[in-house]
Amino acid sequence: MEGRPSPETAALRAACVEAVTALLGARPEVVVVVGPGAVPGERFGAGDSGDLRGFGVDLELPFDGRPRPGGHRLPTAHAVGAWLLDQVAFAGNRLGVGPADVGQLLRDLPPTVGVLAMGDGSARRTVKAPGYLDPAAEPFDAAVATALATGDAAALATLDPGDGERLLAAGVPVWRAVGAALAGRHVTARLRHDAAPFGVGYPVADWVVA
Repeated sequence: MEGRPSPETAALRAACVEAVTALLGARPEVVVVVGPGAVPGERFGAGDSGDLRGFGVDLELPFDGRPRPGGHRLPTAHAVGAWLLDQVAFAGNRLGVGPADVGQLLRDLPPTVGVLAMGDGSARRTVKAPGYLDPAAEPFDAAVATALATGDAAALATLDPGDGERLLAAGVPVWRAVGAALAGRHVTARLRHDAAPFGVGYPVADWVVA
């Protein structure tokens, strides 16, 4: 999505599409896109839209259906989530929320719900990363990847938010919230990708939760 695909981002994109395809294999009645940037209580749905101009792509993205006048502008995470759902031609119901609201929402929705949790790892993996190099970034991201690979919801729920802020890991609030919501559930997990193009960690995984 940055305009000139590199081999690293091509693999990342392919892994994301594979993970979302697996998510839809359970035939969810609704897909909840969880990402940073939404204030508590804010929800995104039909008529809202965002764009990918921050990635160098002049593309307007509706979240669900056509944009409407006065619709909410999507945070980047939710716009990318909508784009991923479009890539696999998902035509079902979509709902976007922030980390603060996902726990209650999952309790209120039907059991056949899909969760698309959007979040980056540390943006301090290399000297050319957005936040420059921090030696703690790689082991932090490795711990996240291990939790995702093993379906360890409790480990995600207990990630240190202070470490997340210091290491510029935007996904920490999302992972903590989703981990807390799924704690104690049986998870079958698959880690599909774990790399740091441009010095930013991008893990991709899919979980089947019983």
